Amino acid sequence: MRVLVLGGSHHVGRAVVETALARGDDVVTLNRGLTGVTAPGVDVRHADRRDPGAVAAALGDDEFDAVVDTWSQEPVVVRDAARLLSGRAGHYTYVSSRSVYTWPPAPGLDESAPVVEGDPDGTDAGDYAAAKRGGELAAIRDFDGDVLLARAGLILGPWERVGRLPFWLDRVAAGGRVPTPGPEDRPLQLVDARDLAQWVLEHQPVGVFNTVSRPGHTTVGELLAECVRVTGSEAELVWLSPEAVERAGVAPWTELPIWVPPTGELAGLHDGDVSAAYAAGLTCRPVRETVAATWAWMQREGLPPQPGDRPRTGMDVAAERRLWKAAGQTA
Repeated sequence: MRVLVLGGSHHVGRAVVETALARGDDVVTLNRGLTGVTAPGVDVRHADRRDPGAVAAALGDDEFDAVVDTWSQEPVVVRDAARLLSGRAGHYTYVSSRSVYTWPPAPGLDESAPVVEGDPDGTDAGDYAAAKRGGELAAIRDFDGDVLLARAGLILGPWERVGRLPFWLDRVAAGGRVPTPGPEDRPLQLVDARDLAQWVLEHQPVGVFNTVSRPGHTTVGELLAECVRVTGSEAELVWLSPEAVERAGVAPWTELPIWVPPTGELAGLHDGDVSAAYAAGLTCRPVRETVAATWAWMQREGLPPQPGDRPRTGMDVAAERRLWKAAGQTA
């Protein structure tokens, strides 16, 4: 199969590239060539996706069996790619996000839930949810073949650029007492980028799918215990209640990556209905494999820079101090 990956140097894009190469596919990537890693054996094309003429020149008259697009900014860029590739590709995957659903996400939310407004011709990337929804609409409207809208949830695994799992691995590796948000058996819902890639390439689903594991695929306790194991750290995980976290004013999801409280408006982030994706062939590997592979990649390559001016994900020393104080403990 001939696969075009629009992007291909970070996280999901790179997972698609690596998975496709392992399958024996012919892989072409299109990106600016400014960041990330290019795998050997890839036909690399360079162009700024905001320049439709440059993209057209880079791709020439090439045809593809499948296209995977991970763009997260101005929807007009997805529109231009979908138009250019119409008639030249059999399947177009747009990696979207469950962020397109109206806030807050209700527990048990499926693909029929209400979504935000989006403009497929939009040139504004300021609102992530609206930009992703605009990208969805552009792919559906402007590509003339089969389209998959993969509304991914929490994506972890090697090559992660946001730094959620890398934060916990680094913090645990540093050792000492680590304030960890509980309860320890808090269920998590996530997808390894490599599993997302495998599903897209092998099954080429058509339609809209929440693309993440089943709720309870793992727990925060299991995930952090795996961080201790793979790093060989002597860190002590000290479990704090959600109430202590709230008193400390330390933000779930951003300062405490991956974790959200079991109740409240964030709870639905780890409780979505994914029955459609599983029926269409999605499978998710054990979390221990995701943690181990992420740590191995971090040791091998180090962390990539955050996109734009985005600060590194995870709590700082001051946030840790607030957690200890709120819990009536000392570090």
